[in-house]
Amino acid sequence: MNNIKKFSERFGFEESYTKEIVVRNDAPSKLRSVVIIIAYEAGFSPTPMRSLICRILRERPNQNNWSEYPNIVHEVEELIDNCEWYKVYDIIEEIYKSFLESGSIYKETGIPSAEYFADEVNKFFLKEGIGWQLQNEQIQIKGPAAFEESTKKAIDILDATGKETAKHEIHQALSDLSRRPTPDITGAIQHSLAALECVARDISGDPKATLGDILKKYPNLIPTPLDKSIEKAWGYASEFGRHLREGRIPKMEEAELLVGIASTVATYLIKKGKKSQKI
Repeated sequence: MNNIKKFSERFGFEESYTKEIVVRNDAPSKLRSVVIIIAYEAGFSPTPMRSLICRILRERPNQNNWSEYPNIVHEVEELIDNCEWYKVYDIIEEIYKSFLESGSIYKETGIPSAEYFADEVNKFFLKEGIGWQLQNEQIQIKGPAAFEESTKKAIDILDATGKETAKHEIHQALSDLSRRPTPDITGAIQHSLAALECVARDISGDPKATLGDILKKYPNLIPTPLDKSIEKAWGYASEFGRHLREGRIPKMEEAELLVGIASTVATYLIKKGKKSQKI
């Protein structure tokens, strides 16, 4: 077992992965090839890889290709190069799950192959500005740093304080944004504001009021003038998430913004509620 770090790691020459997200509904050719390379590094071999990809794509393996090198290797490359972009992410998930089930170990470092595969794929996503991440056995949406931080903090504090319904709504919002090939943007808006409304009801002790009503009834809930911003966000969510009109479809960036706002305000309310039970 070789536990020695690479030259770039030993001497601090690792790249800084801070590239802006430029890829969402696509799977660039470089990603398609790198995924297979990382999987081979982690312990996959060409024949099982072909079986896995054919299962995902509902394709029949070429019976004339029986030698792994170069025939099956080339077949694997052709399959992943020519499939729909969202199928590439399905393949990534299945490779990861296969490593988990096998319990195999990455021989270079002694860590589980699944962990190595996920870590390397996520590094590549960051390096190339790809707006996805392999987390909890699934490809999930990855937004700007502020979005990532706000949603993670919200989920952590909702979990720690037993706010299971609100936590579920945030998870659902992220799941809606992560849908492939088309995200459910209106669903994400609905779920994120439902999470915030749930927390506001709990903190205010008003279990039946809407978020809009709570903001009016309890003026000290959120400091002025920030309360007006939340009221406007609630109005936007109602118009674009609950009462859609023909031709008015919210954008992905707007949905990410609302999910981030809802997560941040929910976190704030819970922290405030810990300090005082009175609004």
